[in-house]
Amino acid sequence: MRKLGIDPGMRRVGLALSDEDAYLASPHKTLARVSDEALIGELAEEVRAHAVDEIVLGLPLRMNGLEGPEAKRARRLARQLELAAGVRVVLWDERMTTVAAERELRSSGLRGGKKKALIDQAAATLLLQSFLDARRHAD
Repeated sequence: MRKLGIDPGMRRVGLALSDEDAYLASPHKTLARVSDEALIGELAEEVRAHAVDEIVLGLPLRMNGLEGPEAKRARRLARQLELAAGVRVVLWDERMTTVAAERELRSSGLRGGKKKALIDQAAATLLLQSFLDARRHAD
């Protein structure tokens, strides 16, 4: 079964999928966040369409490790998504994933609007891969 990584932003939400062995994360797509209700419906559809058995949702902690309003929104989204999709949602520290994704895309020479769309996917991929690596090393 696959894992779905989600980098939740206020305007765009990046998605990444693992392979069936939950070994490697790959960029999947970017969703526009029109409303939480619409987003939850789209995410639940992605779960069904790709046989996802677990979701890894980015928890945007502050650099000092404390939670702000963004983290509270992520926790609320996780609860709603768990109910709508019927799979476990794991919250995973996403500090620095967007910065790292921007750095990677900048070094690849990608610029402009296309870069913005890919940053969210790249951040979701980094988030999901760190989760997969940590789980593999914990076993």
